[in-house]
Amino acid sequence: MRDKAILICFIKEMKELGFIRRFRFWSVVTVISIYLLILVGGVVRATGSGMGCPDWPRCFGQWVPPTASSQLPANYKEVYTAQRVAKNQKLARTLASLGFKQVAGEIFAHPTQYIETDFNATKTWIEYLNRLLGALIGVFVFVTAIVAIPYWKRDRPIFWLAVASWLLTGAQGWLGSLVVSTNLLPVMVTIHMGLALLIMALLLYAAHRAQWGGRDEEKSIELAVSETAVKQNNQASAVSAGLQGLLWGAIMLTFVQIVLGTQVREQVDIVASAANYTGRAGWIDQLGSVFESHRTLSAIVVLMNVFTSYQLWQVEGGRLRILVGGTLVILSLEMLAGISLAYFALPAFIQPIHLTLATLLFGVQFLTLLALRQLASGKSLVPISSAEAVASSERG
Repeated sequence: MRDKAILICFIKEMKELGFIRRFRFWSVVTVISIYLLILVGGVVRATGSGMGCPDWPRCFGQWVPPTASSQLPANYKEVYTAQRVAKNQKLARTLASLGFKQVAGEIFAHPTQYIETDFNATKTWIEYLNRLLGALIGVFVFVTAIVAIPYWKRDRPIFWLAVASWLLTGAQGWLGSLVVSTNLLPVMVTIHMGLALLIMALLLYAAHRAQWGGRDEEKSIELAVSETAVKQNNQASAVSAGLQGLLWGAIMLTFVQIVLGTQVREQVDIVASAANYTGRAGWIDQLGSVFESHRTLSAIVVLMNVFTSYQLWQVEGGRLRILVGGTLVILSLEMLAGISLAYFALPAFIQPIHLTLATLLFGVQFLTLLALRQLASGKSLVPISSAEAVASSERG
């Protein structure tokens, strides 16, 4: 009977570890896909392909976009401009009724609202591939929510994080349609970027919690790793709320810097269009105060992250130090990318790399905060699968 009970317990635990691994796999795949989408989105902006498809979700009214202008009606510009204006009028009325009158006014005050770009097959397909990747991520997020269902009984916050990510991804798709209809209105692009970072943070938190456990993990797991927990509890006393606050400050600065970067990107587009995309070396001098603010804040971001990393390095914890090291490596690469943009006439291929590195920095900072909070709470930084294996062997 005892052997049968052990076998049943073993099968049950293997089943639980199976859904834990499935959820971690899909959540990590989705996060990686979001980073890839951000990189591709940077390519879209760097190549000026943001309006490669003037409508949404289809492209020039087709699910498979055209490859030549001969496949379009002669008056396609007037047709799609009229469609966008009608959609924007409806959006503006809705925003005004909700109290956002200034944003509603900006939709039609922006000079590009009545301008339709010429058909360019390369730009159209770049934007179309960007949309296909976005749709694929929507599928990934949905699968992540499905495989999170078993967490309803085990760790309910993980389930709600996955569901919230799925719902917000749907909202992100709708925002993407507004970005197109408003012809890349800066405020829409900024909200679109901010929501992408929020979805990323939710999925990172869910994956972290599934990997390392939440604050309400079973007592048996804590006992199974008691020796490690005692050692880390001694370190936890050195982790103050002030250090977590410092890291929160670094994360918020990075977020603001990314938002400012979207504004700089908008200014670059305006300057480039006014110069008919010539004289690239002189664009930086025409960017104005937004670029100056972005450059000044970059120095503050570097100093803040270096100081925070130094403070975090004093807290012993292998995983925490790995994350701190990752932060410094990404920060160094981001500095090189920023310097290359500022002093080498904004090379187009560096622009998406610069954006992707910034979002990577945000992600690693957020994971560092989660690891720090867990260490401060006295929880072990041993993966749940390993802890459960130990607990299982001790019970056997």
